[in-house]
Amino acid sequence: MVKNDARMCLALPTIFNCCFFAIHCECQNFTLSLQSCAALNSVAKHDMASLEWFCAPCCYQVVKNQLHGQPTREHPLKQLTVNVTVADKNPLSLALALEGTDPLSKFARQDQELNDPLTQMSSEFSKRGNASEPEDNTLNWSTRRLGILNRFTTNEKLSLSTSFLCTSSTEGGGENFKAQTVVADKVKYRLEQLDNFDDGSMRHMMDLTQQEYIQRFDQLKQELIQSWHNDQRVKALKIAIQCAKMLSDTSVLQFYPSQYILITDILDVFGKLVYERLRIKAEGAPGASAALQQREREAARDTCQNWFYKIASIRELLPRLYLEMAIFKCYELLAATQKEIEQVLLRLTSQLRGIADPLVSSYARCYLVRVGVTVTRSKVYIRDNFTDLFTIYPQIFRIVARYNLHPEIITASAYLQLYSPAFDYMLQCLMHESDLYAQEMLQECKQLKYNGAILLSILNSAKGEFVAAHAHEFLELINNSDTPGISKSQLLRPLGSCVSSCAPLQEQRLAFLNAAFQTINTLTDPNEYINCVETWAPFVAQYFTIHEVNRLLGELNTRMCLGKAYEKHYGQLQSILTRIMQNYRSIELLLIQPHFLPYLDLFHKESVRVEMCKSILSYYRQNSEERTSDAVVTNALMYLGKILNDSVNALTVEDERRQISQLINGFINKVHFGKDLEQQLSFYVEGRGTFSNLDAVYVTLVHAALKLTMHASNRQGAKSLGFIKACIAYCFITIPSITSVRQKMDLYLLCGQLALRHLCLGQADACFEAALQLIDELPASTIDFEGKPRCLERYLVAYLCNMLATLIVVPDSPEQGVLYFLRLLLDIVGRRTFKANSSAPAIIYLHVLDMLYVQSMEKFPYHIDGVVSNDALYGHDPKFLAEVNNLCGQVVEAILLQLKALGAAQQQRTQAQLSMELFMRIVRYADLEREPLCALAVKLWVLANKAQAQLDSETIPQTLCSVEHFYKLVKDSSPKRAQTIAKLLLRMRDSQKAATNS
Repeated sequence: MVKNDARMCLALPTIFNCCFFAIHCECQNFTLSLQSCAALNSVAKHDMASLEWFCAPCCYQVVKNQLHGQPTREHPLKQLTVNVTVADKNPLSLALALEGTDPLSKFARQDQELNDPLTQMSSEFSKRGNASEPEDNTLNWSTRRLGILNRFTTNEKLSLSTSFLCTSSTEGGGENFKAQTVVADKVKYRLEQLDNFDDGSMRHMMDLTQQEYIQRFDQLKQELIQSWHNDQRVKALKIAIQCAKMLSDTSVLQFYPSQYILITDILDVFGKLVYERLRIKAEGAPGASAALQQREREAARDTCQNWFYKIASIRELLPRLYLEMAIFKCYELLAATQKEIEQVLLRLTSQLRGIADPLVSSYARCYLVRVGVTVTRSKVYIRDNFTDLFTIYPQIFRIVARYNLHPEIITASAYLQLYSPAFDYMLQCLMHESDLYAQEMLQECKQLKYNGAILLSILNSAKGEFVAAHAHEFLELINNSDTPGISKSQLLRPLGSCVSSCAPLQEQRLAFLNAAFQTINTLTDPNEYINCVETWAPFVAQYFTIHEVNRLLGELNTRMCLGKAYEKHYGQLQSILTRIMQNYRSIELLLIQPHFLPYLDLFHKESVRVEMCKSILSYYRQNSEERTSDAVVTNALMYLGKILNDSVNALTVEDERRQISQLINGFINKVHFGKDLEQQLSFYVEGRGTFSNLDAVYVTLVHAALKLTMHASNRQGAKSLGFIKACIAYCFITIPSITSVRQKMDLYLLCGQLALRHLCLGQADACFEAALQLIDELPASTIDFEGKPRCLERYLVAYLCNMLATLIVVPDSPEQGVLYFLRLLLDIVGRRTFKANSSAPAIIYLHVLDMLYVQSMEKFPYHIDGVVSNDALYGHDPKFLAEVNNLCGQVVEAILLQLKALGAAQQQRTQAQLSMELFMRIVRYADLEREPLCALAVKLWVLANKAQAQLDSETIPQTLCSVEHFYKLVKDSSPKRAQTIAKLLLRMRDSQKAATNS
């Protein structure tokens, strides 16, 4: 029956169970579904000492009902989709409920948004603010905002001076304000506001933390929005002016870029408020006449000019420039041409020369570029800004020299980094889609004395293609650079990132790489060296051969071993190897390089080494070839796996064990030596000795060895049989080392089934006996993955059912007696302590009864090729049948005892179910011509009928139909047996009527 096929052999337990189920169920087409109800009577008294079982011969053939499939276009488990039509206006419809839009909550939320002007206006400004940003995301300032805030922080105390964080009514609050309808009254009211906001009301808040400082600016922003909404334009303007004045404060230098972000956010809000008001005013009322619309546009234009006049009258230069830049978009409402807008941008560029502090001046120019790119594509004004910056550029380094004398204030390097956000953005705007300007900036950079800061910004801002085309020029500039506060490693890192994303020409790459690493190798500071190599590693791995990668690993080994520098740079070393694996084409080639495993020895810290090994094996599992047979690769993988195995101890959590086991199992399954099965088995033997701490790996090794037996079965000869026995012996020796009793039981059974498949009867017997002996060690319950205890009785029932299905074809050993394994099974089940009132023992005995009935047949329903089962071994010998009948009687008595115990425990539902199961087996298996057996069947039927109230309404009728169907099956082949069943049917109907009447 079982073919010489690996898949068929691995499915052997399933085949056994299916055939076993066919015998057990034959033509039984009913299901017992129980309902809880009143109590049942206890098991009817029966003289068990007089019970003798006699198996009836099988005089019929089992006919299987084939299921006919039909084509379908949808998966039967596909979830149904509820479609709601547009006409469905019910606000409480199912669709809305499923979407979570409760109509009451929705209305309340809408009402809150309508009543809250701050929320409404903030959301409106955020939507419109996105529209004012340049379309190209590379020039979008908002993408840089969060990075600057996170990068430039401080622990120093900050100060803030403003007159608008008081809530007194004297400062123009809502109670003081009354709506005015006359223009003269409005002018008078605003003049009064100007008098209220004099310098005497200024508040100075000192010793603010960074978080408190940010919160104050958020309050100022909300105050500005609320003032504007309450028609307090002068107050909003004064808030913007005071915020712009704060941009001249550089007392906390390292926080200035973040301070710039916070203040320009408020200026942006002010600019949007002014622009939106003027735009709405210029559009006029919808449906108005052309003359009226023209008057509205002229009035809006006059108002717009008035705003610029107001701002132009601000005495101080810095707030005057920032406020004009904030409302710069309003020039569009003056119908200004592009040329006029460019002239204004050039005028503002010239005015910015009046700012003395180079840091304040640089960020003011950055703000000008920010507003300029939203209204024009011209870059002339940006180029002029850089011309001015290069003029004051030497002044920056005079300040750097001053800070070199006072590093406690700020270091030269930290001071120059303050300029990078402004320089980077301005250069990116200038060089965007313009290689000409990029070339000009590169040439200008060559003329500067201390060009490091500008060169760094060019590398950060230029496109990868431009850097790749001028890679040698950039490298030469870096070699010649001697900028205070800007080291060569700071310049080499962005260059490495650029060429990693876009490499130079093929013929230039090797010379460029050698020249770059000649510079990198001159770095004496290990921190600078490792940071440079970290950015250059993807370039080497992606564009060069394995020899360059191996050389890089070797140089790293040499440099980082000096003074044990590796101890401080585990993170960078790990990142370098990860980047190399991600960018190189073949992980197998990496594993066999001479410097690869020595590189791992740099990770002396065990936790870091374990994480690195896990990373390598994870990458190998995902990106390697399906199979490998290279001995060097295999040894490298075993070395990595051994590190992980040795890291496992008694304190290792289960999830960590599972993760490590999966990684090791991944490469074990990929090692394949083709037809060299002996070498494959040797690899598994080595794995058993290497991974002794991981049960899951042992399970994988046993399964892999069992698969080898199927490959070996395709070969002919005594050598093949010897190899198969060696594989089974390997499994038999390996299984005891596993901790889990369940896993050992499963593997012993599988190993015994495969030994039986390959006619290794002695080894099969040893596996089956070991499996049965382990039942005593099986705990009553186990802990599942959720941490809850789970009873193992259901598992034990399923396992023994599988075992019984296998034992059907196992021949008796002359040294162990008739049905030795079955007797051992019954003895172990009888000794085991089950849960109170459990039905598991009775279910097991019922399956044993099924197996014994098969043993009484002249020919078993399935066999294994080459295995002489008991049907052929005993030839239906009467002595053997007597042993079978004797065991059947003992099993039935054990079942009756279980039924009696269930009745005493008031478990009528379970008792009735098991009674019906035993009744059907007596009808199918027993010789009902024997009156004791027939009487027992009737008593079981009566017992089940008395508990009819607790059974499904269809259970009793369906059981009756099943007996009638069985009668039809045996009617022609065995009239005498059919007559006995007919009498039983009459007694069943009579007892059913009696039970119904009672």
